[in-house]
Amino acid sequence: MDAKTSSADLSGEAGSEVEAKGARRSRVSGIDRALQVIDYLYETGAPAGAYAIAKAVKAPLSTVYVIIDDLVEKNMLARNADGSIWLGARLYHYGLAYARSLDFMSVATHEMHDLCREAGETVQVCGRDGDYMLVLAMADGPSHYQVASRVGTRVPLNWTASGRLLVGHLPEAERVELFKRCARTSPTGRAEIDARTLSDSAGKAFEERLSIQVAESDYAVACIASPVCDRSGECIATISIVLPEQKVVSDGNHYTEHVRASAQRIEKLMGWRNH
Repeated sequence: MDAKTSSADLSGEAGSEVEAKGARRSRVSGIDRALQVIDYLYETGAPAGAYAIAKAVKAPLSTVYVIIDDLVEKNMLARNADGSIWLGARLYHYGLAYARSLDFMSVATHEMHDLCREAGETVQVCGRDGDYMLVLAMADGPSHYQVASRVGTRVPLNWTASGRLLVGHLPEAERVELFKRCARTSPTGRAEIDARTLSDSAGKAFEERLSIQVAESDYAVACIASPVCDRSGECIATISIVLPEQKVVSDGNHYTEHVRASAQRIEKLMGWRNH
């Protein structure tokens, strides 16, 4: 009798455990699907319809409709007038809260605004997002000169001065393989795409703590960047001045001194200058 009771109890416990695991798998699957939708929008950088999203994430259209409706209701996504879907305001608030919690972003943003006042030009703090450079923060200069890349803009690493610095600390072989995979032709056609050449320039720029690009990603636009390196010596971000290309030709040294000093101040305030 006891044996039968024990066997039944074990059977019941096993059944409950299976049900619990099944429930967990179901919940995780739902979360994964929601993240796939959000990640797709983030990576493409543009609103999309439910059909395009379902096709991209390889999920049933009916499932994607349900997920989108739920996320729109919770302000995680927003539905435009034409029915396309984009990231919602709630995600923006989460991003702001996360940014406030990062000491580095607080220090870098403060230095970015100081450099903007000193140089009198637009200044950006950029980081790496896989095969892309990502604009993390930006301070508009006092002039009427407009910069196309805003906060959240992602461009191939080989297009920008910051992109090369962000991988400059990597071993040479790793840099070459990376550029073979991710180098793209820029809109101006002036960005280098040869992996070996890019690797060499990235390594040299990192050693010199300075990278300059002129009209490689946008016509008549130049960028002067310096790396911000952590305790291990890895470039985790860059600070850069974005300005008309003629100013680099006429007075480049003035800006290079400013941007290098700003990167060093960020590292010093973060306690990273001994790397």
